[in-house]
Amino acid sequence: MTDERGEVVLRVVPHITDINANGHIFGGWVLSQMDIAGGIVATRIAQGPVATVAIESMTFIAPILLGDIVSVYAQEERRGRTSVAIRIDVIATRGRQGMKVELTSGLFTFVALDGNHRPRPLPA
Repeated sequence: MTDERGEVVLRVVPHITDINANGHIFGGWVLSQMDIAGGIVATRIAQGPVATVAIESMTFIAPILLGDIVSVYAQEERRGRTSVAIRIDVIATRGRQGMKVELTSGLFTFVALDGNHRPRPLPA
């Protein structure tokens, strides 16, 4: 599925073990899901391995609750010689009515890697 946020790369449901002391889903859990989704898109663009080199911005908009269906959207925002910035948006489908709740958004930068784990140019 693709919309203005890009494609849905992941759709996951957090577990009880992902709850923090406030009863919300731990921020590190969602960061991990975002990095996975961004890596999938960046790998496709780079046509090979990539590494996360920066999280330029990340904003938590609303907490993730147990029972939320979490959708991670990703799309290319800009491209350099060896790196690509991926905009990642996370949306929850919440409750029986399926209310959509914006959770977080971030800009992750990935660099393409060669066989020696060094930066390499992105394909044309």
